[in-house]
Amino acid sequence: MALSVDEIRKLITSSIPDANIEIKDLMGDNNHYSAKIISKTFNGKSKIEQHKMVYKALKGKMGNDLHALALTTEGQNE
Repeated sequence: MALSVDEIRKLITSSIPDANIEIKDLMGDNNHYSAKIISKTFNGKSKIEQHKMVYKALKGKMGNDLHALALTTEGQNE
């Protein structure tokens, strides 16, 4: 079962409430996305830690309901 952009956004914002999220459906199949996520929560964390936070927010759907997600993450200045 594929995930919609709205479902992905809802999952991420439930764990990272201040996230500014841009999601693109790369293939038009609701299964291959790119996402740019900016959040103060990422400040001081490595890219690996930031990506782990996003994957955790997806609650196990990555690799199952969601086939591919190319991530770009960055902290946000005050």
